[in-house]
Amino acid sequence: MAILNSVAAIKPRPATAPARRSRRPGIVLAMLTFVYVLNFLDRQLLGILAKPIQDSLHLTDGQLGLIGGLYFAMFYCFIAIPVSWLADRTSKVGILTLACAIWSAATIACGLSRTYPQLVAGRMLVGFGEAGGVPPSYALITDTFAPGKRGVAFGIYNLGPPIGAALGIALGASIAAAYDWRDAFITIGIVGIFAAAALPFVIREPAREDGTGADRTPRDNAPFWGTVKAFFANPVMTLAAFGSGATQFVTYGLGNFAVLFLIREKGMTLPQIAIWYAVAIVIGMGGGMIASGRIIDRFTRGSRRVFAIAPAVSLAVSMPFYLTFVWAPTWPLALILLTVVMFFNYFYLSCSVTLVQEEAAPNQRVLAGALLLLVMNFIGLGLGPTWVGAASDWFAARGATNPLQLSLYTLTPFYAVAIALFLWLARTLSRQESRI
Repeated sequence: MAILNSVAAIKPRPATAPARRSRRPGIVLAMLTFVYVLNFLDRQLLGILAKPIQDSLHLTDGQLGLIGGLYFAMFYCFIAIPVSWLADRTSKVGILTLACAIWSAATIACGLSRTYPQLVAGRMLVGFGEAGGVPPSYALITDTFAPGKRGVAFGIYNLGPPIGAALGIALGASIAAAYDWRDAFITIGIVGIFAAAALPFVIREPAREDGTGADRTPRDNAPFWGTVKAFFANPVMTLAAFGSGATQFVTYGLGNFAVLFLIREKGMTLPQIAIWYAVAIVIGMGGGMIASGRIIDRFTRGSRRVFAIAPAVSLAVSMPFYLTFVWAPTWPLALILLTVVMFFNYFYLSCSVTLVQEEAAPNQRVLAGALLLLVMNFIGLGLGPTWVGAASDWFAARGATNPLQLSLYTLTPFYAVAIALFLWLARTLSRQESRI
């Protein structure tokens, strides 16, 4: 009975008065997106600079997979829960500012690393800081934009990963090619410190409202365990989280090793990566984010099933292109195919984020967003790169001449798992609509 009550509590209450929103939503969204760019840029530097880091510190693919996967995710996923619970009760802007400062300082520490354990410690601290980045931003966007406009807002915000990855590739690879991989970490970390200092002057803390437009008192704060139980007892939120996790197993498993794969097995150089891979990221991943946001806002007005059908269809289209990308004999062909793969691989993100944020009550949005990230990032970010690195080492130990290529093929079944979960979510949403 207690769980049923919690489930009822997590559903948004009907508004009886319009909520007060920021008068400058464009500025708020631009700043949040810029911080997300830095967030993802710092996170992706390890994968972008994998080859020079591997050569400098004498690391195996398995060690790289652990740094970019499990070691990072242990802090990034689980610290996000208490941080988000705190943000729901204190200041979302304050938590975001502190988080940006921490992960930027930790990125500088990564650049100062001289040994593998030092780099591991730096990456864990980056994960600790980044845990407080995305969940407060999700809630700030939901507080700033009205329903019907959030899909595009989240689509723009989710341009952070492609822009961050593209800038990381262009700047990181260029700096590493001209100077040293450590200089790339230090330079980008310093930019983040300045962004953290500017953030509270650009974004004001929104009014704490209860969903009816009235100010919320501390007594209205959602219970921590009640929200957690309600999230995992709600099939819509749970299926969105696990479907996204299965998708991220592919996207992070591929993303953390794509540059190393293109250099080692397709013959690209760092200067070529800095230009052409950056272009592929912007066109592919960025285009997918924008397209999915527009699809959400246009078609979910008629049926919420689109939140699940769109990622299921996009992943089904992406899978054959992915297999052909891994097989491709030349890097130009591989890069063209990878652009298509990235376009369709990222439809899930705006769909799942928007669905969970609209499913949650206003005083539970940060924690609900953190729980979504916990599930999908621990599965995808934590296990995806770890799996690919370990598989590559396994194939190499058995004499394979192309171990990384073979390990990337092993990601294919997770496409099928993700598609099945999103179709299950579509069926659940359809049943809910039939009962209304």
